Amino acid sequence: MSIQGLIFILYQVVVIGAVIHVLMDNRQPAKTMAWALVIYFVPVIGIIAYIFFGQNRRNERKVSRRSMDELTKRSMHGFVEQRDLTLPEAQKPLIDLFVNESFSLPFGGNDVEVLTDGYQFFPSLLRDIASATSHIHIDIYIFEDDPLGQLVSDALVVKSRQGVEVRIVYDDVGCWNVPARFFERMRREGIEVEPFMPVRFPSFARRANYRNHRKLFIIDGRVGYIGGMNIAVRYVKDGWRDTMLRIEGRGVYALQRAFLIDWYFVDTSLLNDAKYYPSASPSEHESASPSERSTFNVHAPQASSLLQVVTSSPTADEAEIMQGYVRIIMSARRYVYIETPYFLPTDAVFFALKTAALSGVDVRVMVPRRSDARFTELASRSFLRRAVEAGVEVFLYEPGFLHSKLLVSDDQIASCGSTNIDFRSFENNFEANAFVYGEAIARRLRQVFLDDERQSVAMTSVPDLMHPRFLKRLVESFARLFSPLL
Repeated sequence: MSIQGLIFILYQVVVIGAVIHVLMDNRQPAKTMAWALVIYFVPVIGIIAYIFFGQNRRNERKVSRRSMDELTKRSMHGFVEQRDLTLPEAQKPLIDLFVNESFSLPFGGNDVEVLTDGYQFFPSLLRDIASATSHIHIDIYIFEDDPLGQLVSDALVVKSRQGVEVRIVYDDVGCWNVPARFFERMRREGIEVEPFMPVRFPSFARRANYRNHRKLFIIDGRVGYIGGMNIAVRYVKDGWRDTMLRIEGRGVYALQRAFLIDWYFVDTSLLNDAKYYPSASPSEHESASPSERSTFNVHAPQASSLLQVVTSSPTADEAEIMQGYVRIIMSARRYVYIETPYFLPTDAVFFALKTAALSGVDVRVMVPRRSDARFTELASRSFLRRAVEAGVEVFLYEPGFLHSKLLVSDDQIASCGSTNIDFRSFENNFEANAFVYGEAIARRLRQVFLDDERQSVAMTSVPDLMHPRFLKRLVESFARLFSPLL
């Protein structure tokens, strides 16, 4: 037998072994089929891709994570019975779902501001950093070494020199291009900086697929931010649309818990001092005039909002945020509006959207006209066309890149955070969203959506997308096969 023949036989054995490994993993059939096709029809590269990105490590660290969760719950038990807390009856099943699934407690009495671009968010963040007296916690996917990143870094260094505790968790893959000296400088200044699941051989294959995509900022346990913005210059460029929530009140306790869980995950030190959960006191906003409150934000805050901060991760038993989305969509009676940069929905989410639309609910989905990931954009088009066929109105945001991740329904509930409508966010990433209950915030985010809609075009008005030629449709269908992997 020739050397070439022997190599071919050995390769076939490896391929069959890899396919069997995928089958035995008992993951969703769509994802199983996608990986099997990649392994079989993409020689060599398919095997390498599976080794590096496809192996299921969802159960790793689950035991230690559960133990750590129990420890952090002790810090939160004092907030379980909030005497002045009233839960909306219509939303109680959803609230109970999050509490029972991941101990995501509801908190009332929050001031919530909506920030819709970097020119609102970063000045507000820098102002709050400057006012910190106890601690600053940042959980971020991308922290670039660019002029904006250096500005934020300098502000953190100043606070560290003043004796403020500063801790940063950054994602190692999200910051692949950031030079080590950028973070080392902050460490030398007393800032605690830890990468999330650093990717190094030989552990690369186990860790590259599961990333910390959260964007959390907590100042003194009293002010917090959650949403879609990372720290990079592109987030303040013209045309970039994103959404962040600034929260003051008890809801910051939930942001704090999410950060401290991640800190334990990367540093194995449990921080549960009472100073990280300071007693609630009237916020500065409550005594400030409307003009003072809107100095850095065109949207004035709304007091007394009820909210839950919900996290999801590949180590959890269930995809909590996806479950919440499905319940909201299926429970909608009038409308559901969604903004997402990527639209590769899981079967459960897509079924919920189609069912709601076919039931007469006004379902609208907005995505950017031009994505920053060409292959993902191609894969999403067939999903968008099928959604349109089911009665979903699809809008394409034209001024620039829409990175906003929000959902609002029936003027009663809204969600904003780091979660995209795609398989990766729902199943593989560590994500965090705030679910806010009440008419005021829901109406405000509905208006944000409608303002964006005025700068968008309906997909039905773009013939090339609704009725592509055969070759383009074939390419899109091929890209769709990989949607569970993107």
